[in-house]
Amino acid sequence: MNRILCSTGAVIGRPNGRDYRLLGECMEKLTCDGFEFMMYEDWHKDLRGLLGFLKDLDASFPVFHAEKSVGNLISRGEAGDVETAVAAFRSNCELAVELGSEKMVLHLWGGIDSDKEISRNIACFGTLDAIAREHGLLLTVENVVCNRKDPMTHLIALAEAYPDVRFTFDTKMARFHRQTDLLYEEENRWLFPRFAHFHINDYGGGYMDWGNLRTLHPGEGGVDFDRLFAFLKEQGYRGDFTVEATSFDSSGVIDFDKLNRTFEVLRGYLK
Repeated sequence: MNRILCSTGAVIGRPNGRDYRLLGECMEKLTCDGFEFMMYEDWHKDLRGLLGFLKDLDASFPVFHAEKSVGNLISRGEAGDVETAVAAFRSNCELAVELGSEKMVLHLWGGIDSDKEISRNIACFGTLDAIAREHGLLLTVENVVCNRKDPMTHLIALAEAYPDVRFTFDTKMARFHRQTDLLYEEENRWLFPRFAHFHINDYGGGYMDWGNLRTLHPGEGGVDFDRLFAFLKEQGYRGDFTVEATSFDSSGVIDFDKLNRTFEVLRGYLK
């Protein structure tokens, strides 16, 4: 059964102080089926408080999004970076288990260095995947934006190197590289069974338009969601969807009504 999840990153960000306690209000006001927990690096200093608060909530966190510094460090590759990234990922897996998560989303590359030395990032996947499996988690690599090549090229390389690899497909990131249509092409159908999760966001900029890399709600950009959901229904996709669209303003106030309308739009597609 498809579940519609809300990324905690859609409601918690810098404008509201990355205050995880805001999730208490979200539980009461959002109509999603659960949450994808987005881990921020600055929460490490309060892990006990964070975990205690989350476990007291009447909430489900089936998906855990590893902190983005993991991929950034691997991409940078300075002395000790990979070891630090692996340690952070292991810590994330331990927290995900405590939250009862089933799936882990990973930015395998990222930051300024992005896919500059992509072979290093691909080589590191095996170590990270083994750690996830030790914790009973399904690790999925997201089609993160690139500044050298493109995400689909790297997903194909991963699938060739690791036949069991699984992916999270992000609609905004695919649109940024004008690669959404590659999902539908016959020559890429062999990849589809590897897509275990979808991030639903819109993108309103041009090709690799870094100044417009905002995470929009469906209908606010150029993603053809009618075609996407028709394709997913045709393929029999039964996995989860996470809405990541930014839903707080510059002062940090959360627009619960807008998020709930987006959930309803997605439910309409799934009927």
